[in-house]
Amino acid sequence: MQRREFLKLLTGAIAAIMLPINALAAVWNKAAFEANKLADAEKGLAVDSETSSKEIEIIAPDRAENGAIVQIEITSRIPNTESISVLVEHNPTVLIGNFVFSNGALPYLVTRIKMAETSDIKIIVKAGDSYFTASKNVVVLENGCG
Repeated sequence: MQRREFLKLLTGAIAAIMLPINALAAVWNKAAFEANKLADAEKGLAVDSETSSKEIEIIAPDRAENGAIVQIEITSRIPNTESISVLVEHNPTVLIGNFVFSNGALPYLVTRIKMAETSDIKIIVKAGDSYFTASKNVVVLENGCG
């Protein structure tokens, strides 16, 4: 194989690999993720009104020994769940994550988050044009982020 042909092939392969990464980066909601107030993060997510729901299950500790590692488990039993957003009001940036689910994907996630101080973990579930919410208070004994 000629050197130039190899380099063209290699460049094309790298570009093909980077395309999905660039497409995902375009979806990133900068305004919502950089918000430092709960209302601003919800505005960035285009949440205009939300309904409290018992169909959202939040498993998190009542007391976290160390705010740097707080494991949470979220399950949405709301039909046609499209996304689950995790917010912590008293963090430097409120929006922790926005998880989007494809058709047929189980709306369930387990992750570890950082919490700067005692606060509610607020979950917002998007299903169709509706938003549903649930929250759980976690007492942080040692700060995790600042």
